[in-house]
Amino acid sequence: MKPLALKERFQFSRFFTGEKASDEPVTLNHRRIFILPTARGLGFVLLLTLLLLIAFVYNNNLAYLLAFLLASIFFITILHSYNSLSGLILQKGRSKAVFAGEAAGFDIHINNPVNIERHHLQIGLQKVENLMIPAQSKTLVTLYSITQKRGWHEAGTVTVASTFPLGLFRAWSPLRFNLKVLVYPKPSPLEIPFPETPAAQSQSGFSKKGADDFYGLQEYHAGDSIKHIHWKAFAKGQGLFSKQYGGENSAEIRLDYDYARGNNVEERLSQLCRWLIDAEKAGMTYGFSLPGLKLPSDNGSLHYKKCLEALALF
Repeated sequence: MKPLALKERFQFSRFFTGEKASDEPVTLNHRRIFILPTARGLGFVLLLTLLLLIAFVYNNNLAYLLAFLLASIFFITILHSYNSLSGLILQKGRSKAVFAGEAAGFDIHINNPVNIERHHLQIGLQKVENLMIPAQSKTLVTLYSITQKRGWHEAGTVTVASTFPLGLFRAWSPLRFNLKVLVYPKPSPLEIPFPETPAAQSQSGFSKKGADDFYGLQEYHAGDSIKHIHWKAFAKGQGLFSKQYGGENSAEIRLDYDYARGNNVEERLSQLCRWLIDAEKAGMTYGFSLPGLKLPSDNGSLHYKKCLEALALF
């Protein structure tokens, strides 16, 4: 750990956002742990002040003794509050990609290598988690942060804190790790049929209709079975569609940005995301196109992940 320059030591941001983000494990020590009295601690100070005034005014030795005894407890508590965090080792873990609007989970590994139990610990991002760590043990904590938009979502500052043992002081340590998660676009809630792109029509013609697995919707054509009409979409005023089914010979489709409906880029990406999910669930073979990117037809988790990543980073 590199020493801090004097200017860096007194930067106000260190007390709330921590030092520079790191990939390495962080050991909590005097440089990273900060301590301030709590509201209870300030009330305790007021009580000590009143006791000293009473002892001074009435020249009462017992009042002096009580005041000094409580003051010694007050100052010794500072050391115990510091020791409640000192020596803990925190390291970043893994995180999984999510869709926009979902909570991203960030794994944090906490190692307590000494023979001291850690009580009344708190750790959190947007929400605080309470925990107790036994002596010489390791703990995995998953912290959650709500995502708002697609792209990379950084974890931000992880704060570890404790008010042990009497709640008179709060010791805390703000930490930053190079921890981020990829956020996919939020899938569109609208059930819009797969696009009938010229490329897909030339490959398969969308003419292979079986009766095994449902894979999507298509605009109603004369001659389609009335049993396959999607009445739910019709009742919502979305148009008249027929359900499409396919078995081993199901049609190959191409998911193209140019054929996605929407008033802006985000709505079109959201619709593409919905098509991707539906096509993958149905086990279909699908190609994928974005401006400047064209993926060949395929299926499976690897292809599905590549397409979602392309949407997130578009």
